[in-house]
Amino acid sequence: MRDEEVLIKVEGLSKKFCKDLKTSLWYGIKDLVSNVRGNKNERRLRDKEFWALKDINFELRRGECLGLIGHNGAGKSTLLKILNGLIYPDAGKVVIKGKVGALIELGAGFNPILTGRENIYNNGAVLGFTKREIEAKVEDIINFSEIRDFIDMPVQNYSSGMKVRLGFAIAAQMEPDVLIIDEVLAVGDLGFKVKCMNRINELLAKSAVIFVSHSMVQISTISTRAMLLEGGQINYYDKNVGKVVEQYFLKFETTDAQTIGNGSVRLKKFSFIKDGERALSTQINNGEDLIVEFEIEANKALENLKFRLGIFNIEYKLLAEVDSSFTNFIGKVVDGKIRVKTIIKGVFLKYGKYSLHLHVTDLDTNKKILRQSNVGHFTVKSTITVGSDFLLPSEWY
Repeated sequence: MRDEEVLIKVEGLSKKFCKDLKTSLWYGIKDLVSNVRGNKNERRLRDKEFWALKDINFELRRGECLGLIGHNGAGKSTLLKILNGLIYPDAGKVVIKGKVGALIELGAGFNPILTGRENIYNNGAVLGFTKREIEAKVEDIINFSEIRDFIDMPVQNYSSGMKVRLGFAIAAQMEPDVLIIDEVLAVGDLGFKVKCMNRINELLAKSAVIFVSHSMVQISTISTRAMLLEGGQINYYDKNVGKVVEQYFLKFETTDAQTIGNGSVRLKKFSFIKDGERALSTQINNGEDLIVEFEIEANKALENLKFRLGIFNIEYKLLAEVDSSFTNFIGKVVDGKIRVKTIIKGVFLKYGKYSLHLHVTDLDTNKKILRQSNVGHFTVKSTITVGSDFLLPSEWY
Protein backbone atom coordinates (compact mmCIF):
# COMPACT_ATOMS: atom_id res chain seq x y z
CA MET A 1 0.00 0.00 0.00
CA ARG A 2 1.08 3.58 -0.71
CA ASP A 3 0.85 4.72 2.93
CA GLU A 4 3.17 1.87 3.98
CA GLU A 5 5.70 2.55 1.23
CA VAL A 6 9.35 2.73 2.32
CA LEU A 7 10.62 6.11 1.09
CA ILE A 8 14.06 6.11 2.73
CA LYS A 9 16.30 3.08 3.16
CA VAL A 10 19.81 3.46 4.55
CA GLU A 11 22.18 0.48 4.76
CA GLY A 12 25.70 0.44 6.22
CA LEU A 13 26.16 4.15 5.62
CA SER A 14 29.60 5.52 6.52
CA LYS A 15 31.39 8.79 5.83
CA LYS A 16 34.87 9.92 6.79
CA PHE A 17 36.58 13.29 6.74
CA CYS A 18 40.14 14.48 7.02
CA LYS A 19 41.20 17.03 9.62
CA ASP A 20 43.80 18.62 7.33
CA LEU A 21 42.82 20.36 4.05
CA LYS A 22 46.01 19.62 2.11
CA THR A 23 45.98 15.98 3.17
CA SER A 24 42.29 15.78 2.30
CA LEU A 25 42.96 17.06 -1.25
CA TRP A 26 45.77 14.55 -1.70
CA TYR A 27 43.58 11.68 -0.50
CA GLY A 28 40.84 12.87 -2.86
CA ILE A 29 43.15 12.63 -5.86
CA LYS A 30 44.32 9.15 -4.84
CA ASP A 31 40.72 7.99 -4.34
CA LEU A 32 39.71 9.39 -7.75
CA VAL A 33 42.48 7.47 -9.46
CA SER A 34 41.61 4.36 -7.48
CA ASN A 35 37.95 4.56 -8.50
CA VAL A 36 38.84 5.00 -12.17
CA ARG A 37 40.83 1.77 -11.92
CA GLY A 38 37.75 0.03 -10.52
CA ASN A 39 38.71 -0.22 -6.87
CA LYS A 40 35.55 0.85 -5.02
CA ASN A 41 36.08 -1.17 -1.86
CA GLU A 42 35.63 0.55 1.51
CA ARG A 43 38.93 2.05 2.62
CA ARG A 44 40.29 2.04 6.13
CA LEU A 45 41.00 5.22 8.00
CA ARG A 46 44.23 6.88 7.01
CA ASP A 47 46.35 9.36 8.90
CA LYS A 48 44.34 12.43 10.04
CA GLU A 49 41.00 10.87 9.01
CA PHE A 50 38.00 10.16 11.24
CA TRP A 51 34.56 8.65 10.84
CA ALA A 52 31.84 11.31 10.81
CA LEU A 53 29.32 8.49 10.31
CA LYS A 54 29.84 4.78 10.78
CA ASP A 55 27.49 1.93 9.83
CA ILE A 56 24.15 3.76 9.93
CA ASN A 57 21.08 1.63 9.16
CA PHE A 58 17.38 2.58 9.16
CA GLU A 59 14.30 2.89 6.98
CA LEU A 60 11.44 5.36 7.00
CA ARG A 61 7.96 4.88 5.56
CA ARG A 62 5.38 7.31 4.31
CA GLY A 63 3.50 8.70 7.29
CA GLU A 64 6.47 8.41 9.67
CA CYS A 65 8.62 11.14 11.22
CA LEU A 66 12.14 10.34 12.41
CA GLY A 67 13.32 12.61 15.20
CA LEU A 68 17.10 12.82 14.80
CA ILE A 69 18.85 13.98 17.97
CA GLY A 70 22.36 14.17 19.31
CA HIS A 71 24.82 16.65 20.72
CA ASN A 72 27.01 18.89 18.58
CA GLY A 73 29.39 16.89 16.41
CA ALA A 74 27.32 13.70 16.61
CA GLY A 75 26.99 13.45 12.81
CA LYS A 76 23.43 14.71 12.26
CA SER A 77 24.25 17.34 9.63
CA THR A 78 26.54 14.95 7.75
CA LEU A 79 23.76 12.36 7.58
CA LEU A 80 21.27 14.92 6.29
CA LYS A 81 23.67 16.20 3.62
CA ILE A 82 24.16 12.65 2.35
CA LEU A 83 20.40 12.07 2.28
CA ASN A 84 19.96 15.31 0.36
CA GLY A 85 22.68 14.38 -2.16
CA LEU A 86 25.05 17.20 -1.19
CA ILE A 87 27.89 14.83 -0.32
CA TYR A 88 28.58 11.17 -1.09
CA PRO A 89 29.20 8.37 1.41
CA ASP A 90 32.41 6.35 1.57
CA ALA A 91 30.51 3.12 2.23
CA GLY A 92 26.95 1.84 2.25
CA LYS A 93 23.99 3.04 0.24
CA VAL A 94 20.94 5.29 0.41
CA VAL A 95 17.72 4.69 -1.50
CA ILE A 96 15.15 7.52 -1.54
CA LYS A 97 11.90 7.40 -3.52
CA GLY A 98 10.07 10.48 -4.72
CA LYS A 99 10.74 14.20 -4.47
CA VAL A 100 12.92 15.47 -1.63
CA GLY A 101 12.51 18.84 0.07
CA ALA A 102 15.16 19.96 2.52
CA LEU A 103 15.81 22.80 4.93
CA ILE A 104 19.31 21.94 6.06
CA GLU A 105 20.98 25.33 6.47
CA LEU A 106 19.47 28.77 6.86
CA GLY A 107 19.06 30.31 3.41
CA ALA A 108 20.60 27.31 1.65
CA GLY A 109 19.23 26.91 -1.86
CA PHE A 110 18.35 30.60 -2.23
CA ASN A 111 19.97 32.81 -4.84
CA PRO A 112 20.56 36.01 -2.85
CA ILE A 113 20.28 38.39 -5.79
CA LEU A 114 16.91 36.99 -6.89
CA THR A 115 13.61 37.97 -5.32
CA GLY A 116 11.64 35.75 -3.02
CA ARG A 117 9.14 35.05 -5.80
CA GLU A 118 11.91 34.08 -8.24
CA ASN A 119 13.43 31.79 -5.62
CA ILE A 120 10.08 30.03 -5.24
CA TYR A 121 10.25 29.05 -8.91
CA ASN A 122 13.94 28.06 -8.63
CA ASN A 123 13.43 25.88 -5.57
CA GLY A 124 10.30 24.31 -6.98
CA ALA A 125 12.18 23.37 -10.14
CA VAL A 126 14.99 21.84 -8.07
CA LEU A 127 12.38 19.73 -6.28
CA GLY A 128 11.27 18.43 -9.68
CA PHE A 129 8.01 20.33 -10.12
CA THR A 130 6.90 21.80 -13.43
CA LYS A 131 6.28 25.52 -13.90
CA ARG A 132 2.52 24.90 -13.99
CA GLU A 133 2.67 22.95 -10.70
CA ILE A 134 4.70 25.73 -9.08
CA GLU A 135 2.35 28.45 -10.31
CA ALA A 136 -0.56 26.58 -8.74
CA LYS A 137 1.22 26.74 -5.36
CA VAL A 138 2.77 30.24 -5.45
CA GLU A 139 -0.09 31.99 -3.65
CA ASP A 140 -0.27 29.29 -0.98
CA ILE A 141 3.48 29.61 -0.41
CA ILE A 142 3.33 33.40 -0.11
CA ASN A 143 0.34 33.24 2.22
CA PHE A 144 1.99 30.64 4.45
CA SER A 145 5.28 32.56 4.64
CA GLU A 146 3.48 35.77 5.71
CA ILE A 147 6.02 37.95 3.86
CA ARG A 148 3.88 39.11 0.94
CA ASP A 149 5.05 42.72 1.31
CA PHE A 150 8.64 41.60 0.72
CA ILE A 151 8.18 38.76 -1.77
CA ASP A 152 9.51 40.83 -4.70
CA MET A 153 12.57 42.02 -2.77
CA PRO A 154 16.01 40.33 -3.20
CA VAL A 155 16.50 37.55 -0.67
CA GLN A 156 19.88 39.00 0.33
CA ASN A 157 17.92 41.73 2.13
CA TYR A 158 15.80 39.24 4.10
CA SER A 159 16.25 38.71 7.83
CA SER A 160 17.03 35.20 9.09
CA GLY A 161 13.40 34.80 10.18
CA MET A 162 12.11 35.78 6.72
CA LYS A 163 14.41 33.24 5.06
CA VAL A 164 13.11 30.51 7.33
CA ARG A 165 9.51 31.50 6.62
CA LEU A 166 10.02 31.38 2.86
CA GLY A 167 12.17 28.25 2.89
CA PHE A 168 9.75 26.28 5.03
CA ALA A 169 6.74 27.54 3.06
CA ILE A 170 8.27 26.32 -0.21
CA ALA A 171 9.22 22.91 1.19
CA ALA A 172 5.92 22.38 2.99
CA GLN A 173 3.47 23.70 0.40
CA MET A 174 5.11 21.83 -2.50
CA GLU A 175 4.40 18.65 -0.50
CA PRO A 176 7.50 16.55 -1.31
CA ASP A 177 7.55 12.81 -0.64
CA VAL A 178 10.49 13.28 1.75
CA LEU A 179 10.94 16.40 3.88
CA ILE A 180 14.22 17.02 5.74
CA ILE A 181 14.33 19.75 8.39
CA ASP A 182 17.48 20.61 10.33
CA GLU A 183 17.09 22.96 13.31
CA VAL A 184 15.95 25.90 11.18
CA LEU A 185 12.75 26.22 13.21
CA ALA A 186 14.90 27.45 16.09
CA VAL A 187 14.76 30.83 14.31
CA GLY A 188 11.56 32.86 14.18
CA ASP A 189 8.68 33.78 16.41
CA LEU A 190 6.63 31.33 18.45
CA GLY A 191 3.48 31.74 16.37
CA PHE A 192 5.22 30.71 13.15
CA LYS A 193 6.91 27.75 14.89
CA VAL A 194 3.51 26.45 15.98
CA LYS A 195 2.22 26.96 12.45
CA CYS A 196 5.16 24.95 11.06
CA MET A 197 4.67 22.12 13.56
CA ASN A 198 1.00 21.87 12.61
CA ARG A 199 1.94 21.80 8.93
CA ILE A 200 4.43 18.97 9.53
CA ASN A 201 1.68 16.96 11.21
CA GLU A 202 -0.49 17.50 8.13
CA LEU A 203 2.32 16.41 5.80
CA LEU A 204 2.81 13.14 7.67
CA ALA A 205 -0.30 11.78 5.95
CA LYS A 206 1.53 11.85 2.61
CA SER A 207 5.26 12.24 3.33
CA ALA A 208 8.18 10.87 5.30
CA VAL A 209 9.82 13.48 7.52
CA ILE A 210 13.28 13.64 9.10
CA PHE A 211 13.30 16.28 11.80
CA VAL A 212 16.43 17.49 13.61
CA SER A 213 16.08 19.65 16.70
CA HIS A 214 17.65 20.29 20.09
CA SER A 215 14.14 20.93 21.40
CA MET A 216 12.99 17.67 22.97
CA VAL A 217 9.48 19.12 23.18
CA GLN A 218 9.32 19.43 19.39
CA ILE A 219 10.90 15.98 18.92
CA SER A 220 8.41 14.35 21.30
CA THR A 221 5.46 16.18 19.77
CA ILE A 222 5.73 15.14 16.13
CA SER A 223 8.14 12.18 15.88
CA THR A 224 6.87 8.63 15.45
CA ARG A 225 10.34 7.24 16.11
CA ALA A 226 13.68 8.70 17.14
CA MET A 227 17.39 8.11 16.68
CA LEU A 228 20.19 9.28 18.96
CA LEU A 229 23.55 9.73 17.27
CA GLU A 230 26.79 9.84 19.21
CA GLY A 231 30.24 10.06 17.66
CA GLY A 232 28.85 9.25 14.22
CA GLN A 233 27.16 6.04 15.36
CA ILE A 234 23.66 5.09 16.43
CA ASN A 235 23.53 5.18 20.21
CA TYR A 236 19.81 4.43 20.52
CA TYR A 237 17.01 3.92 17.99
CA ASP A 238 13.41 3.12 18.92
CA LYS A 239 9.77 3.69 18.04
CA ASN A 240 9.31 4.78 21.63
CA VAL A 241 10.46 8.38 21.29
CA GLY A 242 10.44 8.85 25.06
CA LYS A 243 13.10 6.17 25.56
CA VAL A 244 15.41 7.81 23.02
CA VAL A 245 14.91 11.26 24.56
CA GLU A 246 15.68 9.73 27.95
CA GLN A 247 19.03 8.51 26.64
CA TYR A 248 19.71 12.00 25.29
CA PHE A 249 19.17 13.53 28.71
CA LEU A 250 21.20 10.85 30.45
CA LYS A 251 24.24 12.26 28.65
CA PHE A 252 23.91 15.33 30.85
CA GLU A 253 23.64 13.38 34.08
CA THR A 254 26.76 13.26 36.20
CA THR A 255 27.67 13.06 39.83
CA ASP A 256 31.00 14.67 39.07
CA ALA A 257 31.66 18.38 39.03
CA GLN A 258 31.06 20.14 35.71
CA THR A 259 33.77 22.48 34.47
CA ILE A 260 33.13 26.22 34.38
CA GLY A 261 36.15 28.07 33.09
CA ASN A 262 38.93 27.35 35.56
CA GLY A 263 36.44 26.25 38.23
CA SER A 264 33.81 23.58 38.78
CA VAL A 265 30.24 23.24 40.00
CA ARG A 266 28.10 20.30 41.08
CA LEU A 267 24.72 19.49 42.55
CA LYS A 268 25.33 18.36 46.14
CA LYS A 269 21.78 17.81 47.41
CA PHE A 270 18.27 17.75 46.00
CA SER A 271 15.05 16.96 47.83
CA PHE A 272 11.32 17.56 48.02
CA ILE A 273 9.92 18.97 51.23
CA LYS A 274 6.54 17.83 52.54
CA ASP A 275 5.31 18.07 56.11
CA GLY A 276 8.81 19.03 57.16
CA GLU A 277 10.31 15.84 55.71
CA ARG A 278 12.89 15.69 52.92
CA ALA A 279 13.00 12.98 50.22
CA LEU A 280 14.08 12.41 46.60
CA SER A 281 10.47 11.63 45.66
CA THR A 282 7.06 12.67 46.91
CA GLN A 283 3.33 12.40 46.27
CA ILE A 284 0.95 15.33 45.95
CA ASN A 285 -2.72 15.96 45.23
CA ASN A 286 -3.82 18.26 42.44
CA GLY A 287 -3.77 21.85 43.59
CA GLU A 288 -1.04 21.32 46.19
CA ASP A 289 2.25 23.19 46.20
CA LEU A 290 5.39 21.34 45.20
CA ILE A 291 8.30 22.39 47.41
CA VAL A 292 11.87 21.72 46.29
CA GLU A 293 15.22 22.42 47.92
CA PHE A 294 18.68 21.91 46.45
CA GLU A 295 22.27 22.77 47.23
CA ILE A 296 25.04 23.52 44.74
CA GLU A 297 28.77 23.54 45.42
CA ALA A 298 31.28 25.57 43.44
CA ASN A 299 34.99 26.31 43.87
CA LYS A 300 34.66 29.57 41.97
CA ALA A 301 32.97 32.85 42.88
CA LEU A 302 29.52 33.02 41.23
CA GLU A 303 27.28 35.96 41.97
CA ASN A 304 24.66 36.08 39.24
CA LEU A 305 22.92 32.71 38.89
CA LYS A 306 19.59 31.85 37.31
CA PHE A 307 17.77 28.58 38.02
CA ARG A 308 15.22 26.69 35.96
CA LEU A 309 13.31 23.52 36.78
CA GLY A 310 11.59 21.58 33.98
CA ILE A 311 8.72 19.17 34.63
CA PHE A 312 8.78 16.09 32.36
CA ASN A 313 6.26 13.26 32.06
CA ILE A 314 7.19 9.57 31.75
CA GLU A 315 7.53 9.97 27.97
CA TYR A 316 10.17 12.65 28.56
CA LYS A 317 7.99 15.39 27.16
CA LEU A 318 8.59 18.79 28.70
CA LEU A 319 5.27 19.96 30.17
CA ALA A 320 6.16 23.09 32.11
CA GLU A 321 9.04 25.10 33.56
CA VAL A 322 9.65 27.47 36.43
CA ASP A 323 12.35 30.11 36.12
CA SER A 324 13.90 32.11 38.94
CA SER A 325 14.36 35.17 36.73
CA PHE A 326 10.59 35.71 36.60
CA THR A 327 10.63 36.46 40.34
CA ASN A 328 13.87 38.46 40.10
CA PHE A 329 15.65 35.89 42.27
CA ILE A 330 19.41 35.94 41.73
CA GLY A 331 21.59 33.23 43.24
CA LYS A 332 25.01 33.85 44.77
CA VAL A 333 27.59 31.33 45.93
CA VAL A 334 28.69 32.02 49.51
CA ASP A 335 31.54 30.03 51.09
CA GLY A 336 31.58 27.67 48.13
CA LYS A 337 27.90 26.77 48.08
CA ILE A 338 24.35 28.03 47.61
CA ARG A 339 21.08 26.57 48.90
CA VAL A 340 17.90 27.31 46.96
CA LYS A 341 14.28 26.68 47.92
CA THR A 342 11.54 26.72 45.27
CA ILE A 343 7.77 26.57 45.76
CA ILE A 344 5.82 25.61 42.65
CA LYS A 345 2.37 26.94 43.45
CA GLY A 346 -0.77 24.88 42.86
CA VAL A 347 0.33 22.01 40.62
CA PHE A 348 -2.50 20.72 38.42
CA LEU A 349 -1.42 17.65 36.44
CA LYS A 350 -3.14 14.40 35.57
CA TYR A 351 -2.46 11.27 37.61
CA GLY A 352 1.02 9.87 37.00
CA LYS A 353 4.74 10.10 37.63
CA TYR A 354 6.86 13.12 36.72
CA SER A 355 10.55 14.06 36.87
CA LEU A 356 12.37 17.33 37.42
CA HIS A 357 15.35 18.56 35.42
CA LEU A 358 17.60 21.36 36.66
CA HIS A 359 19.41 24.02 34.64
CA VAL A 360 21.70 26.62 36.22
CA THR A 361 22.88 29.59 34.14
CA ASP A 362 25.63 32.08 34.93
CA LEU A 363 24.08 35.38 33.82
CA ASP A 364 27.50 37.06 33.71
CA THR A 365 28.55 34.79 30.82
CA ASN A 366 25.04 33.70 29.76
CA LYS A 367 26.19 30.08 29.80
CA LYS A 368 24.68 27.01 31.44
CA ILE A 369 27.05 25.84 34.13
CA LEU A 370 24.97 22.91 35.32
CA ARG A 371 22.46 20.82 33.41
CA GLN A 372 21.19 17.71 35.13
CA SER A 373 18.17 15.54 34.45
CA ASN A 374 16.12 13.31 36.74
CA VAL A 375 17.20 15.14 39.87
CA GLY A 376 13.95 14.06 41.54
CA HIS A 377 10.59 12.40 40.91
CA PHE A 378 7.09 13.16 42.13
CA THR A 379 3.70 11.50 41.66
CA VAL A 380 0.34 13.17 41.32
CA LYS A 381 -2.26 11.11 43.19
CA SER A 382 -5.31 9.75 41.39
CA THR A 383 -7.80 12.32 42.60
CA ILE A 384 -9.44 13.44 39.35
CA THR A 385 -9.23 11.57 36.04
CA VAL A 386 -8.33 13.79 33.09
CA GLY A 387 -7.27 12.91 29.55
CA SER A 388 -4.82 15.75 28.99
CA ASP A 389 -1.58 16.49 30.80
CA PHE A 390 -2.93 19.58 32.55
CA LEU A 391 -5.95 20.14 34.76
CA LEU A 392 -6.56 23.87 34.85
CA PRO A 393 -8.12 25.38 37.97
CA SER A 394 -11.52 26.93 37.34
CA GLU A 395 -14.66 28.26 38.98
CA TRP A 396 -18.17 27.14 38.03
CA TYR A 397 -21.43 29.01 38.61
